[in-house]
Amino acid sequence: MQRIVVIGGVAAGLKAAAKVRRLDAEAQITVLERGELVSYGACGLPYFIGGEVEQVRQLMSSPSGTLRTPEFFKKAKNLDVLTRMEAVAIEREAKIVHALNLETGAKQQFAYDKLVLATGASPLKPAWPGVEKENIFHVWRPQDAAAIRRGLETQKYEKAVVIGAGLIGLEIAEALRMWDVDVTVVEMKNQLFPALLDEDMAQELELSLAAKGLQFLKEEAVEAFGGDAQVREVKTDKRTLTVDLVILALGARPNVELARQAGLEIGTSGAIAVNEYLQTSDKAIFAGGDCAENTHRVSGEKVFLPMGSTANKHGRVIGENLCGAGVKFGGVLGTAVVKLFEMQVGRTGLNERQGAAAGFECVSVTVAGYDRPHYMKAARKVLLKLTADAVSRQLLGMQAWGEGDVVKRVDVAAMALSLGATVDNLFDADLAYSPPFNSPIDMLAVAANKLTAKLGRC
Repeated sequence: MQRIVVIGGVAAGLKAAAKVRRLDAEAQITVLERGELVSYGACGLPYFIGGEVEQVRQLMSSPSGTLRTPEFFKKAKNLDVLTRMEAVAIEREAKIVHALNLETGAKQQFAYDKLVLATGASPLKPAWPGVEKENIFHVWRPQDAAAIRRGLETQKYEKAVVIGAGLIGLEIAEALRMWDVDVTVVEMKNQLFPALLDEDMAQELELSLAAKGLQFLKEEAVEAFGGDAQVREVKTDKRTLTVDLVILALGARPNVELARQAGLEIGTSGAIAVNEYLQTSDKAIFAGGDCAENTHRVSGEKVFLPMGSTANKHGRVIGENLCGAGVKFGGVLGTAVVKLFEMQVGRTGLNERQGAAAGFECVSVTVAGYDRPHYMKAARKVLLKLTADAVSRQLLGMQAWGEGDVVKRVDVAAMALSLGATVDNLFDADLAYSPPFNSPIDMLAVAANKLTAKLGRC
């Protein structure tokens, strides 16, 4: 009987455990989770805050509505899920995990044949003076979102500052605007979505978001928070803002200390180094989710790109490999999409700045148009940027935003990138056409044709 211990009970960890159970009915599977909750949809937290999701328990429930608790996993999948149980050390030679029961203080040991590290990541928390004041939140756990939602329902908040103009920051900014809160977004860099979009695409997007009531302060650094017990001011290097709510959305850091203390290799990205089978430098230990390093499919570089979709795929691959399947994980493209008011913003692959940094000779085109024929009532505008390598004609990446169907174009481009397509291949793709869904030549193909012309016909 195989003994499997999983450290981390949210996305990757429980996905791996559930997959093992489907493949091995006899395995002894123990999941250690230091938090109180397991298997919740963290990516849905902004939508609970905004009101689109009515109850936070919906993010912790199965499609049938059953709350995913340790009791649920024991009954449905015969998994031993232990909450408030923190793994504190790993003895690799003895194959033992030392853990601390955070409720009782009792120490426990768990022997394993195979170990899974799904320790996730933690939000970056700056050491700014006053950061401990009330009404300053990370939106990281359901408890955070529930506290913010309670304040919104009681009209406790009127002026909010969101620090960070990335995915989470702008999702929360939109959610707060749904409650008519006055929202200012402070970003230290010179553009929105600094890790996702090129500056030209971000500039156009900013104008549209400003029209929705968001205010942006770019190239501005937060220095401190003022107020007594509750935050009342955000002090930057340029001004002081009056607030009653602050959201910290500064990014995340992989939780690797347990792995580091156990002597496992940490990658150049700062996350746990893994091979294509998601094994660490110890072949009996796998790592997945936000704590694990990935390989970018286009650049070949090792990257830290925490995404819920990747964590779930990691879990499935790890689960199969714990049972000897030998499944490879193909890497990531940094594919992302976000809804902001009526708009979709998405990207995949490398943007122009990232492509140049990776050593490619980047050539790009930008096209504006409709997501379906202009005469259709549902037609909406999209701005799309396509980037390729001038030498190999290899497709490098795509960015798009607009009120039209951006997601479709992102997904098509992501598949093309996964297959190593050239710009010429992208134009040749036989995409579906009918006026309710698309134009005779899809916008992505229009961009590919324009880029082909710019590169010269081969």
